[in-house]
Amino acid sequence: MALPLHPLIDGGLPLEKGDPNFPGGTLRCHCAGHKVEVTLGGNVLHNHACGCSKCWKPAGAVFAVIAVIPVGQVAVTANEDKLHVVDESAAIQRHACRECGVHMYGRIEKDHPFKGFDFVHVELSDDKGWQEPQFAGFVSSILEQGYDPAKMGAVRAKLRSAGLETYDVLAPALMDAIAAWTAETSQSRL
Repeated sequence: MALPLHPLIDGGLPLEKGDPNFPGGTLRCHCAGHKVEVTLGGNVLHNHACGCSKCWKPAGAVFAVIAVIPVGQVAVTANEDKLHVVDESAAIQRHACRECGVHMYGRIEKDHPFKGFDFVHVELSDDKGWQEPQFAGFVSSILEQGYDPAKMGAVRAKLRSAGLETYDVLAPALMDAIAAWTAETSQSRL
């Protein structure tokens, strides 16, 4: 039974680990010409498969592959006028190309544990050396998008066979960071 999840997962994740000293590269939207370009000034952190309904996914994919990078390392370097925010009420302001719909980066402007990081899809780059996906998050969220519950065991098995531990939220270290930020923020408001 074919179980397409994402082209990177379905085709097998890279056997080589990303280069921790990778200097960055350029992401490009899917337009045939006048592509939006976003240049990243370093490697990404926490690259992962994401099953949430908000992240951009390639056509036919059930999961996104998305990472974070410090805001200061993200610059729109071509055709910025083609970008718009997909949902201005969302915590992550996802900047997408108006023409092809590809999300180029997502930024958090309000108080949030991940403020200061942008969310990016390094699969939009031809450059090699990006951090490989580390885990799969929000796996059960694909059910909210109509995925067949009877196939969830196979989904988790395929993700694990690709070397990705599965979580219904984020990986424990990221959940710890969120909880620590929340506790610190709550204490400072007392």
